[in-house]
Formats: sequence, structure tokens, C-alpha cells
Amino acid sequence: MPAEAQRADLAKARSLYNSRQFDAAIEAAVVAQKTPAIADSATVVVALAHLERYRERANPDDLAAARIALGTVRVSNLDARDHVDLLMALGEALFFEDDYGAAATLFESGVDTAIAQGPETGEAMLEWWGSAVERHADALDRDARVAAFRRLRERMSSELSRRPSSAAAAYFLVVAIRGGGEPADAWDAAIAGWVRARLAGARSASLRADLDKLMLEGIIPDRVRAMAADKRAQAESDLRAEWAVVKERWK
Repeated sequence: MPAEAQRADLAKARSLYNSRQFDAAIEAAVVAQKTPAIADSATVVVALAHLERYRERANPDDLAAARIALGTVRVSNLDARDHVDLLMALGEALFFEDDYGAAATLFESGVDTAIAQGPETGEAMLEWWGSAVERHADALDRDARVAAFRRLRERMSSELSRRPSSAAAAYFLVVAIRGGGEPADAWDAAIAGWVRARLAGARSASLRADLDKLMLEGIIPDRVRAMAADKRAQAESDLRAEWAVVKERWK
């Protein structure tokens, strides 16, 4: 088979995966697996599609199928893009098995190469890393938790300085600051993130929705928690009103 036709089979599987047509992506990738030159790349797509299907349907068979597929991949046959996808898949598999610390380590190790592949891949790896750190921190003692969030904060801040349009960095910077026990700074970062969202293009609306949820359910309650019980309700009401003004002013 000509090389162009081989790559077309793989491209079809990837396109279906990117369109979130996971059943069809698996079928197309299985066809591509029959061509030795692209078999391992296709297997990575199979694993990713099963993982996304697991996220949608919570069927343990999908998680098991992804794990089996990942175990058969011959890494020496993968190109640079496939290496990033493989790392993403391995991290996702660990994440879905609730092994958040290991998942965070994998995702963090792939951030630079993912960003080099392009904005979408970089955003995905940043989001997975931030999510894994956030989950893993729940099981840590205070000092370890603060250290984990400080590391996340430093990287997300650095990423924003290089790519101000990064929605993932804007959101997880706020998560990291709040997780490090600084609700007042998290408040400021959330407002900055809300204003910055206009740089995020198509991801602007989802970033603002996530920041709004985090502000209302996390940051504002954190800010009033240390107050006297008889003052909390009014203080929370005032902060909610102030946040509403910010959103309206910068909508």
C-alpha cells in the first residue's frame, strides 16, 4: 500500500477521535492497525478513544481495553507526535484508576513536548496535569499540599507569561493559588483570569464558567471561613455582589 494511503487510514482514525466520535475512531484505528508501518500509532489512537469513552460512560471494559492496548505499543515505532499521545494516554489511564500522583508526574514530564506539538495538545496536557495535581493534593498533608500547589503555580504563571491566551494556565493558576492557602490572592487571580478570558478565543466561555464556579463554591467561602460566625453570611453576600459587578463590568 502506498505510504499516502497508509497515513490516510491513521489520519481518519485521528480525525474521528478529535471529533469525539470514539466508536468510529476505534473502528478506523483497528483497520489502520493492519498496516505494520502505522500499527503502533493506530494502537495509541485505540487506547485514547477507549479512555475518552470510559470518561463518558464509566464502563470498566473501556479502561481495561485501553490498558491492554497501551501494553502492546512498540515505542520505537512512534514519531514525536505519537510519543506525546502515548504519554497522554498513560497519564489518563493512571488518572482514571485514581493514581493521581503518578498521573501528575507523567503529565508534567510531557508538558514541554506537548506545547511544542501545538496549542491544543499543550492545553490538553496542562489541563490533565493541573487536574491530577488538584486531586492528588487532597491526600497530602499541609506542607506537601502547599509544595505541590506552589510547583503548579510557578509553572502556570510561567506559561501565562509566554502564552497569555492559555485558558488552562489561567484557570489552574487560580486553582494553585487557592490550593496553597491564599484565598485573597486567588480572588485577584480569578478576576485577572476573567478579564484575560477574552484572549482565549473559543475557550473564553468555558474558562469563565469554570472560574465562576471556582469563585462561588471555593474562593468566596474560603475568604469568609476565618471570620466570626455572625459575620460570615453578610461578608459572603458582599463578596458575591462584588464578583457580580466584576463579571458585568468585564463581560
